[in-house]
Parts: sequence; structure tokens; C-alpha cells
Amino acid sequence: MKLENKQIAIVGGGPGGLTLARLLQLKGANVKVYERDFNKDARVQGSPLDLHEESGLAALRKANLIEEFKKNFRPGADKKIIVNENATIFFSDHETKVEEDFGNKYFRPEIDRGPLRQMLLESLQRDTVVWDSHFISMEKQNDVWLLHFKNGRYAYADLVIASDGANSKIRPYLTDVKAFYTGITMLEINIYNAEKLTPQINAMLNGGKVMAFGNSKCLLGGQKGNGDLGFYASFKTDESWATNNGLDYGNKTQLLNWFKSEYPEWSNVWYEIFENINAPVIPRPIYCMPFDQNWKALSNLTMLGDAAHAMPPFAGEGANMAMLDALELSECLTADKHHTVQEAISFYETQMRKRAAVAAKDSVENGERMHSDTALHEMLTMFGQH
Repeated sequence: MKLENKQIAIVGGGPGGLTLARLLQLKGANVKVYERDFNKDARVQGSPLDLHEESGLAALRKANLIEEFKKNFRPGADKKIIVNENATIFFSDHETKVEEDFGNKYFRPEIDRGPLRQMLLESLQRDTVVWDSHFISMEKQNDVWLLHFKNGRYAYADLVIASDGANSKIRPYLTDVKAFYTGITMLEINIYNAEKLTPQINAMLNGGKVMAFGNSKCLLGGQKGNGDLGFYASFKTDESWATNNGLDYGNKTQLLNWFKSEYPEWSNVWYEIFENINAPVIPRPIYCMPFDQNWKALSNLTMLGDAAHAMPPFAGEGANMAMLDALELSECLTADKHHTVQEAISFYETQMRKRAAVAAKDSVENGERMHSDTALHEMLTMFGQH
């Protein structure tokens, strides 16, 4: 096997990195995952993930984890309503959505990030993940990489795989191609104990998701398994808005006044969200890697997920692409088809860039639709087709 006697370092313990570690261990590879979180109990933020049949779920099947996934996913969490700025419902699949339909390409079961991470962690060999490993830099020592971490530790690896997200510190070792700003910024909002604090919004979601469109702006939200709500206020603005707007992201009054000013046509039903924010909101300018990016394959370094192909979230492809990367990279590295690690990496990267470019283009185009004057009509047409 090409990986025999090689130490593999995966930097980043998100869905892609952990899935890759599991798949490689099933093939007998020697893998360590270096994760910046202090330990496995670190709070996992972010909205739930919907996994797709041909990517995320395909990777879990190959990892022999689909039955575990079925025990941990949230039936019905993928049901949705589409509303306008006045919260008038124009589309709902609450009455028709089947809670479990594995094998159907349109079935996209949701799982909270915490349970998904725990499921993947439990599938790994003991001590695979090295916690509190905030990557700082690495350097070549002959054919081996020496990795340095913030806590002063270091590690050697024959093969390094970057799974450290859109702001990857490893990506520059492969390419200087940078992401472009899409023109859209999102404010990430979390509300705890939603049933008590935001009863109207909680009842509207009814265990599922809402997509609200009006005046070229969006509110996108959903319920988490622990009763919290996650929302995103999404709008077009300049790239520097997040740092130059003067907002105190921990001040609910300021944020409510901002919403009233920037979403003036929107109903006061939405005020409940901004009146009950439980943590500072997080501004997220949305970036995307160029569709035609390219770099020369190396024999001891590659990347997956957002590190390789950051894209907007408007097609739900981010985590799914990362997990598909893990599946395809593991197969390339362990199959007899490729004679050397460099050949395997080159083949993987060529195929990965092609399909990621398609997904990224779809995501950018969806983002444009969702922030257009005709967004409500466009999205009703899209979901009506399914």
C-alpha cells in the first residue's frame, strides 16, 4: 500500500477531516488529526447540516456509519416554509415531508454538528485526535513535514492534509490563489431556549426551517436539537461592512435598531429574534474560491473542504463537498490504480476542483437569486420543482 509506514497528519477536525481519518483507518493507515479545540467537549457552533445522498451520506456509507447516522439525525428537521417579509407563508412541506426516505436523492436529512462530530470521533481509534493543536506553521525536513502548534508542541508527518477551513493556514503552502468576496454578508444569530424566549418564531418554525425573502434581503433560520434557534440575516453590502459599520455585536438594542433601519419593510414579527439574542452575533462576509483555480500537485500535501474550495452556503454543499473529498481522497490514496502518492493526489485534486467548481458556481448563482428583487418567486419556483 502506498501509505505503508507513512504518518498522515490531518489538520482540522471538522466533518471532512474526521471522515477522512475514519476511512483511512479502515484501510490500515496511520493517521493523526490535529484539532485546535481544547477537547472533545468544546461547544460546536453553527447551524445543523443537511447531508446529501451522493456526497455526505455516500461517505458515511463507505465509513460503515450510516446506521449510526440514522440513530442521530433529526427526523423532520429538514421540513421548511418559505415566507415573505411579512411572514406570510407561500410554501410549506410540513404536511408532505417524509421523515425518513434514505436513498431518495431529494431527501436531505439534518443532523446537529455536535452529534455528527461525536459519532465520527467514536468511530476512530483511541488517541487519533490530538486536541489543543492550533496549527501555526510547518517546514520541510527532507521528505517529511515538521508541524508547529501554538502550545509549543510539534509533530512530524510524511503526508499533510489540510482540513482547516476557509481561513486555512496550510493552503498557502500549496497555492497563492485567494477567494473573492461574493458581495453578500451574513449575520449569524443564536437564540437559546427559543420556546420560552421567542414563542412566535419558534411556533412558526415548528421544528423545521424558515426562508424569508423580501426587498433583496433574507432571513434564514432553523431549530437545533437542543431547542436553540440559529438565524442568519443575509444581505448585499461592501466587503468592509463587517468591520466598519460601528455596531456593537453584543448589544441587542443596537442590533434591533439596525434591523429596523436596514430591513424597514419587514414586519415587526421578526423583532423577536433581535430582542432575544443570547450571544454576540457573528458577521460573516461570504467568500468563494475562483471556479478556475489550479495548482501543481505535491507528493506530501493536499487539502479538502473549505480549505480547498470555500464556497457560499446557498446550496448546502459545504460539508457535503468536504465529506465527498474525504471519500474520494481516501480511495485514491489506498487503491492500486495509482502507483505513487503524488499520482493519487494529482488525480484526486483534478477531479475535486472540477466538481467543486460546479457546486461553487451553483452556490454563487443561488446567492444572487436569493438576494434579488424576485427572490421569493425564484425560490418558490425552485422548490416547487421538487
